[in-house]
Amino acid sequence: MKQFLKFATFMFVVTQVHVKSDTADVVMSVLSSLLSQSRQPEKTTSAAPGILPKVLNPLNWIPKFPDVPWNPDSELTTPEIITRHGYQAETHTVQTEDGYLLNLHRIPCGRAGCDGSIRQPVFLQHGILASSADWIISGPEKGIGFILADLGYDVWLSNLRGNTYSRHHISLSNNDREFWNFSFHEMAIYDLPASIQFIYDHRKRTMGESVSENDLIYVGHSMGTTALFVMLSEMPEYNEKIKLFIALAPVAFMTHVKSPIRFLAPFSKDIERIMKFFGQNEFLPQNKIIKWLSKYGCEMNEVEKYICENTLFVICGFDKDQYNSTLATVIFAHSPAGTSTKTVVHYAQEIQESGNFQNFDYGFEENMRRYGTEKPPHYNLSNVEVPVALFYAQNDWLAGYQDVKKLYMSLPTQSAIDFYKIPFDNFNHVDFIWGIDAPQLVYDKMLHLMRNYK
Repeated sequence: MKQFLKFATFMFVVTQVHVKSDTADVVMSVLSSLLSQSRQPEKTTSAAPGILPKVLNPLNWIPKFPDVPWNPDSELTTPEIITRHGYQAETHTVQTEDGYLLNLHRIPCGRAGCDGSIRQPVFLQHGILASSADWIISGPEKGIGFILADLGYDVWLSNLRGNTYSRHHISLSNNDREFWNFSFHEMAIYDLPASIQFIYDHRKRTMGESVSENDLIYVGHSMGTTALFVMLSEMPEYNEKIKLFIALAPVAFMTHVKSPIRFLAPFSKDIERIMKFFGQNEFLPQNKIIKWLSKYGCEMNEVEKYICENTLFVICGFDKDQYNSTLATVIFAHSPAGTSTKTVVHYAQEIQESGNFQNFDYGFEENMRRYGTEKPPHYNLSNVEVPVALFYAQNDWLAGYQDVKKLYMSLPTQSAIDFYKIPFDNFNHVDFIWGIDAPQLVYDKMLHLMRNYK
């Protein structure tokens, strides 16, 4: 257990700190050397302890890992995973109005190939600290990105600003503080409109005038739902461009969050100031050290596997039955994928602010300058005209029943077309995308709506 606590602390430190590539190589070399030494049989000795306390010996920070099987998808990018499984993959660059360059991945057809028909587009939007990889790392049988492609859909996998695949700007470096001056609000009013318009323009250019501008199906998970609710509230003209909105584990109101992160919410302003002081405007970026740790930290002995399992469970809800331990190294090789500290602070404000779904709170003076009011304005959900199906789980610690119910009741009656509870009591927040039985418990219902909703 002591080894577990030390390793967990070590993991947080190295994953939070931004590490340059050459530095990461050195760190991994040292860690590998220590790991090799830690696997050697211990020699018995009667000598007195050395000068340094045992706790400061770096060998004591590295668990004695056994040799573990390594899933090749852990070292591949989203397009590489797609092609490894026999599908076509495309990467497109989308420029937003405020200059961010986003990578948009695409699976244009199923494993059997393209037949020349015009396929209905489906837009898959990941959650916080995630990427396009979320939708495919479960493989062709369970990854919804692959499932949709094989069923005849044109699958587009988005990457919001700041994650592994969208870290560039036309004039800013991702080392600049200003690059990270965004939350899910900017993702909603810049990233989503640019990506949706790009998909329509590309399809029209390559498939002809018969392409419809309003047949896009949007599937969002967690923050992916937050972003669309914000976009439709602030930019209602985009209601006409989306045919159906499937909201998996939707997050808008957060009064009843059960996750321990709710206890950090009252300190959001302090955390923001501290992170800025240390220059940490980026939150939990993906880097080489995380990938190294995912390789050696998630397939240990039964006691130490607890590290990876509970990293997810303590935040999202405990569900051992749906946890696919064989995917652990792949999950942690691709997640966390990074976001801005401001995004995390915005969510903390949502938990704090008496259940409001609102713009970022900059404080009295800046609120007056930006909004003309002391408090940030609420997002107007009555502007949402797209048909919305809300999928929730009883054991979701981030998007629980009461908050999702409030969201359902806040939407216009004609828009809220379904309020679906996953028929598995322990289903949690990440089971929607990685759960062992997600195809039966989530995707069957989702596909039924997609096929039959007119």
